[in-house]
Amino acid sequence: MEQEETAAKSYTALYPDGKFEKIVLGEVVNRGGAAGKIYLVQGYPNLVAKVFHTKNRSSTNRQKLEAMLLNPPNFPPAVKDGVEYVQIAWPVAVLDDENGFCVGYLMPLIKMDEAVSLDHLMQKAIRKKLGLTEKYSHRVFAAYNVASMVAALHSVGHYIVDLKPSNVSVYKDNMMVAMIDCDGFSIRGDKGTRYPAEFVSEEYIYPEGMALSCDEMGEEQDKFALAVMVFKLLNNGIHPFSGVPRKDVDMLTIQNRIEQYHYAYGLWPDTYQAPHPYSIHEYFDKATLEMFERAFTKGGKRPTAEEWKDHLKKLLHTLKPCKKNPDHAYFTAKGCGLCVAEERFRGAMSDIRRQRQTPQMLRGMEISSISVENLNRNKAEKHHEEVKIKRISIALIVLFLGFFGGLFKILAPCTEAMRDAGLGIQAIIVTFVMLGINKVLRKSAEVSPLLQNRAVTQMLQVYAFICILIALVSLNDIPKGLLAPAL
Repeated sequence: MEQEETAAKSYTALYPDGKFEKIVLGEVVNRGGAAGKIYLVQGYPNLVAKVFHTKNRSSTNRQKLEAMLLNPPNFPPAVKDGVEYVQIAWPVAVLDDENGFCVGYLMPLIKMDEAVSLDHLMQKAIRKKLGLTEKYSHRVFAAYNVASMVAALHSVGHYIVDLKPSNVSVYKDNMMVAMIDCDGFSIRGDKGTRYPAEFVSEEYIYPEGMALSCDEMGEEQDKFALAVMVFKLLNNGIHPFSGVPRKDVDMLTIQNRIEQYHYAYGLWPDTYQAPHPYSIHEYFDKATLEMFERAFTKGGKRPTAEEWKDHLKKLLHTLKPCKKNPDHAYFTAKGCGLCVAEERFRGAMSDIRRQRQTPQMLRGMEISSISVENLNRNKAEKHHEEVKIKRISIALIVLFLGFFGGLFKILAPCTEAMRDAGLGIQAIIVTFVMLGINKVLRKSAEVSPLLQNRAVTQMLQVYAFICILIALVSLNDIPKGLLAPAL
């Protein structure tokens, strides 16, 4: 039903050379845009129409679109293997309704099913999932194409402002740029007039622009955001203001780190954070590092898009193929940073697997075994063990007391031998016996809670000594008068 109504909808297309014609909309190809819907155009397979959701800003829209028509960037379609690839959906005509209101514009058709967001090119897992190229040189080429597009816009005084990877697409087969929603850019008009952008995104706002609204932003914003995107493309998707905090402090957002110039990959270490462990920035060439230093440190003169375009072109011609991995490439004699990063990653994963295989212990118990049932069972077993040890300890103490209590009878058969040995030898033997008793009681205290009471062990030692003394007096037939002074 909606397609039939759409097919009958017609508008007047006004071209910059003064030509105008009626065009008829086809089916909707994109409903989700913030500003308007995208329709096919009957009879024009290479064009689409963007129709705004509202006509409230018809006059402003017209002025901005006319400025775009009269001042387009010099960025022609790319041709590869005889196929033409439109790289920017720049307006080619203004659309008016029957009342003369500006309702949208015509633009070249970009086949977005053949392109992917630049975000998808930065993460290996996503590249693998989508079947995208793994060649590092292709990511450098994508960075070059983005810089070329930004340079072409800047050369005629236009700025993107909301420049970020998710707002830029690349063709999957050749890494050419595919940019849409150009009416959201900051557009230069006649006589110093400017039609500002309406959006800007965190994590890509330059530090000095934090106090500005997006309609006050221009080339500096684009230069900073472009440098961030180039850094991410060259460095495995790592943001230049992300890293590992050096201290246990409150975590700052990426935009907070940008605001405070916490660039982690500069010529001097950052006070807040260290570089990401899988960063390959140390393997960039000196000129690249210096350009990033200018882009991200306070007081630096940021490289222009044209400078990035020229520099990335040089990198493409000087990249060295990696002998270990044909998808890798490197910049200098330092070697392949991608191989080093992958080796670090494999080592980290190996450590994680080892940790997972090692039982985690808490107070001598495996964490995996800690449950209500296991805890109750362990508690019951521990109580049973304690009762058992206590009973054995009591039995041994009784035996200890009985043994030394009857010591004089046990030693009675040895009376003659003891008397022949003399009191001196007997005293030495008693000393070693008492030392042995002390040692045995101390060892037993490690197992028996009952013997951990020092008063109990001292009592047992005193008892043993008295029993030994009584036995010696009895067996040696020592006169009572000899002990009287001691008593």
